[in-house]
Amino acid sequence: MSSNPDMAYVPNVQELVKSDPSQVPEKFLIIRNEEDEPRNDLSSRIPIIDLSLLSRGHKEELDKLDQACKEWGFFQSNCACTGGESLSGNRIVAGDEDGTAKFFELPLEEKNKIRMASGEFQGYGQLFGASQVQKMDWSDALLLSLYPEQNRNLKFWPTEPEGYKEVIEAYSSEVKRVGEELLRSLSIIMGLEKHTLLSLHKELGQALRVNYIPPCSIPDKVLGLSPHSDTTTITILMQEDDVTGLQIQKEGEWVPVKPIPNALVVNVGDAIEIWSNGKYKSIEHRAVANKSKRRISYASFLCPHVDAEVEPFDNMVETSRMYKKVRYGEYLFSSLKGKLKGKAHIETAKAGN
Repeated sequence: MSSNPDMAYVPNVQELVKSDPSQVPEKFLIIRNEEDEPRNDLSSRIPIIDLSLLSRGHKEELDKLDQACKEWGFFQSNCACTGGESLSGNRIVAGDEDGTAKFFELPLEEKNKIRMASGEFQGYGQLFGASQVQKMDWSDALLLSLYPEQNRNLKFWPTEPEGYKEVIEAYSSEVKRVGEELLRSLSIIMGLEKHTLLSLHKELGQALRVNYIPPCSIPDKVLGLSPHSDTTTITILMQEDDVTGLQIQKEGEWVPVKPIPNALVVNVGDAIEIWSNGKYKSIEHRAVANKSKRRISYASFLCPHVDAEVEPFDNMVETSRMYKKVRYGEYLFSSLKGKLKGKAHIETAKAGN
């Protein structure tokens, strides 16, 4: 068990459901208003982009990427590999999904062998501890650092089920390749040299968060993940095909991101918002629970090196700089000190703050 006093009393949501599926403790209950109701009719408008065309410099697809980042901050890709084979449809991902299901089915005492410890952001459990006033998310997670490789702490990597560790590594290597291709395309649409963003990610930071949201008897009274924007450069998400849980903010409305078979979801992070001087915005998103099905998703966070300095590119500044220069590591770690709340953290990077 963790030595972290906060972690000591964070309830395991999966175990709560096992013990009594009808009960939801008060610390998870939230109040929803009419504005929280999702707009299902807008889901079909979320952009779909072919990453294989992007990798070949296809102008129409680059224009679509520009519009997606400006207007939505999110898009789905129905071709997630630059080599033509869909990342989400290959054997690696099939093994990842099977291994993940088996991992979360392990007894709690087995999973707790890699439980997050004090001062660590790797392992199993919940990233943030509970408090008297903080509402908890209806989810458990496995969080691992992948790149740079020296950041890996293997004592927090699962040893069961057999072979799961290797599948995670293979999947994350493929995501890294896709992410690097996306950084090249983002450089182009920002009017930069193709490798400019990659040069700011010489030691690309990449972490994986596997989210497990159990079913809930009153799904409209809990949140699997609270609304937040990502402090990343970009985030690449794989979600299961049969459960819709991700919702994004669009002009004050919550829009469900309905899974497309063999597709990935990509979203703009805070670093891109700063580099683009606000042209491309990181968007609030959340995850909701389902009454009868559990939901598993795989969020890969791609970030600059902790020593990288992030500020608006000169060519993106038309009149004034919206953001000041920030050292990325300081920006990231300050966000990890408490539960993310909407877009509150990026306000600390605004010019004048």
